[in-house]
Amino acid sequence: MKWIAYFYWVNINITISLATNDDAAAIADVISEAALDLTNKHGHGHWSAIASEKGVLLGMSKAKILVARNGAEVVGTLRMTSLRPWVIDPAYFTPVPHPVYLVDMAVRPGYQRMGVGRALLEEAKNLATALTGDAIRLDAYAGIAGAGGFYEKCGFTEMGHIMYKKVPHIYFEWLKEQ
Repeated sequence: MKWIAYFYWVNINITISLATNDDAAAIADVISEAALDLTNKHGHGHWSAIASEKGVLLGMSKAKILVARNGAEVVGTLRMTSLRPWVIDPAYFTPVPHPVYLVDMAVRPGYQRMGVGRALLEEAKNLATALTGDAIRLDAYAGIAGAGGFYEKCGFTEMGHIMYKKVPHIYFEWLKEQ
């Protein structure tokens, strides 16, 4: 299955599709570049973790990963899973039978603020629906390195604030229309 979004106004042609094992190294590069960019801008933090191809392949075995490409280059990614991450406390969210969780979202720094992340989230909503998910749940870092405002602009609702391992997080959810 393939999803396509085009952005001609910025001279890029983005296609979005499900990742394959052959994409693992490129996905790790995108995640690592985004982490390095955040570290350069905001100092070392929990966002500074570097990804590996092996780690991406492990995540792929338990989830669906979307990739955004400009031509052959992977420029963005996110992972959708039905397995609840440790950081997510279900008590903060709307009770639904089948939530899915969005993790590991990253856009290559040179492609940020061009609509790539928004396109990935729109396709994540379609994928959640295809996976019979009732909601997408996620957490974002609170503060300067966080993406809370971005998720709100993309239709996600803020559900609460928590401290996880001494790091402030914000919970967000998107509910499938009934």
